[in-house]
Amino acid sequence: MNLDTFAKLANAIRQDVMVMLSISGSGHSAGPLGMADVFTALYFSVLRHDPQRPDWRDRDRVVLSNGHICPVLYATLANAGYFKREELQTLRQLGSRLQGHPHYGYLPGVENNSGPLGSGLSQAVGMAIFLKPQIYCLLSDAEQQCGQTWEAVMLAGKLKLANLTAIIDRNNIQISGSTEEVMPIEPLKDKYRSFNWEVLEIDGHNIEEIIDACNHAKAITHKPVAIIAHTIPGKGVKFMEYDFFWHGKSPTLQQAKIALHQLRTLGGKIEFE
Repeated sequence: MNLDTFAKLANAIRQDVMVMLSISGSGHSAGPLGMADVFTALYFSVLRHDPQRPDWRDRDRVVLSNGHICPVLYATLANAGYFKREELQTLRQLGSRLQGHPHYGYLPGVENNSGPLGSGLSQAVGMAIFLKPQIYCLLSDAEQQCGQTWEAVMLAGKLKLANLTAIIDRNNIQISGSTEEVMPIEPLKDKYRSFNWEVLEIDGHNIEEIIDACNHAKAITHKPVAIIAHTIPGKGVKFMEYDFFWHGKSPTLQQAKIALHQLRTLGGKIEFE
């Protein structure tokens, strides 16, 4: 798969996210749009996984700590073949397998329960201790304000969990404003390094960089790796980009139509088939 194909796939996933959220009438917009490139790189290049055998013992695991961005996980799983894309339209509906936060055991490809922020890295550390495959933990930058996150960081560094990679969505926003205004987390890279982690910083929208960073992480055999992915919240939808207002808000049907037009034309620059 070439980079242009990756870009088109990530764009299709963003479109799915907008449709899902507008139908459900609730959910988070900014984070899922911002992380579409990371999820595309993971599921279509980096991971050892098999949608036809979601419980394959030797699969790599993806732990979603910031569970509120689950629309992008669901859209990616559907596009990868874990279930039919039509089911995406049931997001957050009564009886749906696509709950507002991921629930392990309900949907193929979901590896953990998540809801309260700050617990996912602890779950991932536990998996990395007892399982040999690669464990990828997706975290928000606001979760770096949580004490439990740093307990997990310390333990992973102490145990030298080389099969653990944390990917931090550094989009600089949280539900009440800028992370650096609410509770500063910098210098984030230095903090992880001080606890015996290798740290890489990347453009979270450059799929080639994302894949290269994950491959680099696999090659490190003596410590865990943190990939700080700098992303744009609301990526691809101009009225959502950088605006913390969209952290926890879904688009109306009219707003979704505008968003889908922008995504399908990339602001008038490119027309995707």
